[in-house]
Amino acid sequence: MNFSDQFHTDIAIIRREPVHGLEIEELSVDNMDPIFRLNETIFGEERVINTFDRPDLLLLLATLDDEPIGFKVGYRENRFVFYSAKGGVLTDVRRRGIAIALMDAMMEKAGAMGYSRFAFDTFPNLHPGMTVLGIRDGFRLMKADYNTTYREYRLRFEKRIERATG
Repeated sequence: MNFSDQFHTDIAIIRREPVHGLEIEELSVDNMDPIFRLNETIFGEERVINTFDRPDLLLLLATLDDEPIGFKVGYRENRFVFYSAKGGVLTDVRRRGIAIALMDAMMEKAGAMGYSRFAFDTFPNLHPGMTVLGIRDGFRLMKADYNTTYREYRLRFEKRIERATG
C-alpha cells in the first residue's frame, strides 16, 4: 500500500459516529451568552466576530449532557458560499468528533438555505486541528496568505455542500 492509499484509508476511518449525549442547537442573537462564555474560555478573547449584523447568521451551540462545550458561528459570504467564521470546542472534550458534528450541522443548514459551497479560514500555527479537519474531511485548500491582524499565516478551505436527495 503506498502513502496515498494509506492516507485515503485513514481518511475513511474518520469518526462520524454520534457522540453519546451531544446536542446541537441553533441560538438566536438574543441568547448568545453561552457562545460568549465559550469563546472567552477557548480563545481567551471577548470578540467572537466583528459584527453579528450578517445575512443568514447562524449560531450553533453544542452541549454534552446539558453542559455547553462548543460553538460555531457562520453567515452568508455571497450567494453561493456560506462562511464558517468561528468555532471552538473545549480542550477537555476535543478529539471526540464534536467539531465535525458542528461542521456537519452547519453545512446541512447552509445547504437547506440554498448555499452550494462551505468555507472556513484557519490559522495552522494557532489551531492545527482545524487544518487537519479540513484536509481529512475533503475540503480543498483555496488560498494561503498572511493575516497582519493576527500576525499569522491563514489558510482558506472550501467544500461543495452535498445535498440530500430523497
